[in-house]
Amino acid sequence: MKHSSKITAILLMFFLCAQFIGLFVINKYIDYDSLKETGKVDFKPLPMGLESPQTAGAESLITIIFAVLIGTALALLLIKFRAGMLWRLWFLFAVFVTLSVAFNSFMPVTMAITLAVIFAFSKVFLRDFYVHNFTELFIYGGLAAIFINMIDFYVAAVLLLLISAYDAYAVWKSKHMIALAKFQTNSKLFAGIVIPYKAGEVVKTDHKKIKKVKVRTAILGGGDIGFPLLFSGAVFKELILNNSVLVSFAKISVIPLFTTLALGWLLYKADKDKFYPAMPFISAGCFAGFFVMKLIGFI
Repeated sequence: MKHSSKITAILLMFFLCAQFIGLFVINKYIDYDSLKETGKVDFKPLPMGLESPQTAGAESLITIIFAVLIGTALALLLIKFRAGMLWRLWFLFAVFVTLSVAFNSFMPVTMAITLAVIFAFSKVFLRDFYVHNFTELFIYGGLAAIFINMIDFYVAAVLLLLISAYDAYAVWKSKHMIALAKFQTNSKLFAGIVIPYKAGEVVKTDHKKIKKVKVRTAILGGGDIGFPLLFSGAVFKELILNNSVLVSFAKISVIPLFTTLALGWLLYKADKDKFYPAMPFISAGCFAGFFVMKLIGFI
């Protein structure tokens, strides 16, 4: 087992909560007035004048894959040149934008932006793991709300397959994803959930110097949270065409539950202190959940 039962349960709880919060955020941006008139799913404007990419089908898939590759390449360049400040600024901007979008689904835009500024700066500069993990619950909902307009079920399904293959290659073959994860963890600016086994300890040495004891942590990458949410969001868009919001949420919950089970199985079977690509297992959970929905007539 990769982590203790307690840590595993906390990781799974955060993962599942992030999925449902993300679906709630997506739902809040659906323009239901337009849906009644046109029979098509359109979305309300994003805050701060942000605009979703206006692409569809294969073009959407290429856009997302290209963005993932460019983002990874830039991150690896920052690691190589040890550009910690640039990484902080990039991280700060991304957190602010996604939190603003997510919070705006719960509250007026001015309050959403204000809270996004506070939490983004706290996350980047205070580096408190409570603040870090709280924001992680909302970041991927904001990210999904930005991109869900360009994603349908087929794009989401192919995207899962491609990202799963890439994740496996990046962890088992090239290992650059491991280097990226270690860099983020060491910089204390990790894009994903971070659960320490215990609070960091400060101890005195024999020479009356103070040092901080390194504490083992459990991590789950942001992509492992965001990509299954995009898949669930794409299916949710199909459900909302013929179901009420409440019924759609009840039906779509099958997919997050199956992805959580798949992630739990991986964490249970994995060995301690080894890196594994989570996306192949999470994607399998997404597809399993979708086929179960088909079998029981939810779709």
